[in-house]
Amino acid sequence: MTYTPVVPLGGYAGWKFLSRTMEKQQATFVASAEIQRNEEYFREKIGEVKTAKELVSDRRLLTVALGAFGLDDDINNKYFVQKVLEEGTLDSDALANKLSDKRYLALSKAFGFGDFNTPRTVLSDFPDEILANYETRQFEIAVGDVDTTMRMVMTAQREIPELAAKTNSETTKWYTVIGSPTMSEVFRVGLGLPQSVSALDVDQQVEIYRQKTDAMFGSTDPAIFTESASMDKLLKTYLLRSEVSVSNSSASNSIALQLLNSGRSSTNILSVLL
Repeated sequence: MTYTPVVPLGGYAGWKFLSRTMEKQQATFVASAEIQRNEEYFREKIGEVKTAKELVSDRRLLTVALGAFGLDDDINNKYFVQKVLEEGTLDSDALANKLSDKRYLALSKAFGFGDFNTPRTVLSDFPDEILANYETRQFEIAVGDVDTTMRMVMTAQREIPELAAKTNSETTKWYTVIGSPTMSEVFRVGLGLPQSVSALDVDQQVEIYRQKTDAMFGSTDPAIFTESASMDKLLKTYLLRSEVSVSNSSASNSIALQLLNSGRSSTNILSVLL
């Protein structure tokens, strides 16, 4: 039986509780039978895997491989995953380089099937590298099953500083933010932007993100988020705004329920809510 993380509160208060208990809760989660079985199997078998086809043919190995990069939902997309792995990352035309979701690029780089004559699976420290990622991502998923917002914050706390520290151009970093489901959502909500911004042309989105970040943090460059104060401010604002959004939604639903119970028509209910 897998351990279920404890998140007794929502919003910023819930995040503070989770932060205080994170290390202990994750250790308990990792010690659960299912996680341990997967890890033992991966350690035992991964060194024998020399091709992408061999990896995707072993569902248990593929479960850990994809799980280490938050790509669990692709477990049945074997042909697609195999193609990403076989093409590698060195060719600009490789599939992993064309996908906006850079988790696939990280996956392909980590295994090295398409980049080297001998894949990285044979390295002695390779299992430790992948399993460390696997434990982190799986714990985030378990937290998300309890509170989606908390998983978003955990993922953002890990991914945004990593991106901010890279030597890529400012524009390239914003493209990466927009291409990441988690980072884009945390920035969008944290900066107070509407959902409709995601429907705009990507260059328009970049400009909007730059302007809002400059107004809130005094810089247009995501490199500002290497500073813990800026990162904490973004996450706190995201949590508070998410909490307000949920509260407003609950309030609207409560009003609608009261109006329905009073016998009003759906048209009248809509006019009251709007």
